[in-house]
Amino acid sequence: MFRNSVLACGVVLLALSTLHSQVVSPAEIKDTELSALQLQYTDDLTLAGKDILRLKFQYPFYLSRKLDIDLQEQERAEQRSIQFNRYNGETVLAITGNYYAAYSGDKLTPDQRARATFLDVVMPILKAAVPRFQSNSHIQGYAIEVSHHVMGRVMTVSMERPENLMVFIPQGDAIRLVGSQDDNVKQAALLKGQVFLNAQPVTIWFSGEGPQLAANTSARKRASEAGDPPAKASVEMVNGGATEGPSPEPVPAVKAPSPKPAAPPAPPRDTSPQALSSLQAADQPIVDQMVKELDAQAHFVAYAKPTFVAFREGIYLELSINTVLSESAAASRYKLTALAFDDHIAHLVRPVLTYFKGEQNFDGIGFSTTIHASAKSASGSSQAVEFYFPFSALRCYEKYDCTGQQLIDAGTLLVNGERVGLDLQTAEAR
Repeated sequence: MFRNSVLACGVVLLALSTLHSQVVSPAEIKDTELSALQLQYTDDLTLAGKDILRLKFQYPFYLSRKLDIDLQEQERAEQRSIQFNRYNGETVLAITGNYYAAYSGDKLTPDQRARATFLDVVMPILKAAVPRFQSNSHIQGYAIEVSHHVMGRVMTVSMERPENLMVFIPQGDAIRLVGSQDDNVKQAALLKGQVFLNAQPVTIWFSGEGPQLAANTSARKRASEAGDPPAKASVEMVNGGATEGPSPEPVPAVKAPSPKPAAPPAPPRDTSPQALSSLQAADQPIVDQMVKELDAQAHFVAYAKPTFVAFREGIYLELSINTVLSESAAASRYKLTALAFDDHIAHLVRPVLTYFKGEQNFDGIGFSTTIHASAKSASGSSQAVEFYFPFSALRCYEKYDCTGQQLIDAGTLLVNGERVGLDLQTAEAR
């Protein structure tokens, strides 16, 4: 019986050890404030670790404080990497690990490799961690660092080298990133963060569009012109010589899916004066109807008719309106802009969209408003603000799938001709 009791105790201790094996011990953290947070939120950190262990990755992934180690060493190494840390003076939830995928350095550009690991590893980790800590006032953001491998050749010798992806996302943007189904909203949130590949800044595009798509096309073209045979794959599992026996957590799926052919990029929008003039003539009847029916609510500027304009390589229908606020002119321009959106612009989105169902001939709506701080103001002070929203974000807001803040983040905001960012809650609290 004594032997059975000892065995049972050993099983319990092993289970407890495994349960906490993803979380760094508070005693190992030298910063007293961070150590106290680590102790206070040990249970939440442990649950986040368990959620991450349940994730299924395309290639083996292990939580680890030590990056750039081979698979055999990693299988024997500890997996405690979840901890509170500092990044640029802010308190962040930091998670590090090794992803044993090896990308082709010839087929994939640095931006593409960063995008692949971000979508396959970082994004699932954020979806597991952010919901547990989104209401934690101590956390200002999330810092995820993942190592993967790159295949290449030196002279005639094949080789693999490690490459480290580091992603920092502020708390509010992380919530929008994991909570939205709209790629424009997620893209805007991701652009608020910082992404580095081997300490060099890179840009990740959810849609697959952007610099990495063009670079990949050029790489394929160069390979074709050189007469090189196509590579067998752009990504493989890192050779690690796994030992026999049961695999440690997490259990990875190592079979690569068949690659899907990339969709061809959409042709650029024709924003020439002739194209704008033709679009204006074609849509003028419905624009006139909209102005007539919505004028009482929108307060259109009589001398500035709605006009199609070229903006950021797209075409937007610009609506010139007046916004009158009761707020004192002494308020900050950010507060006035936030109030103008909440009290006026946001209420126009759905009525305006009813006139442009399924519109594909232009890219969005621009609300160009002159904010009058007070109808009784003797000084007549005003502020020019322009909100440019793409249709994808407008439709998301129309269906109540996006908040007003997410709509603003997905668009472009100009105040007195200068682009600015706007946090509605912060601005209105001032």
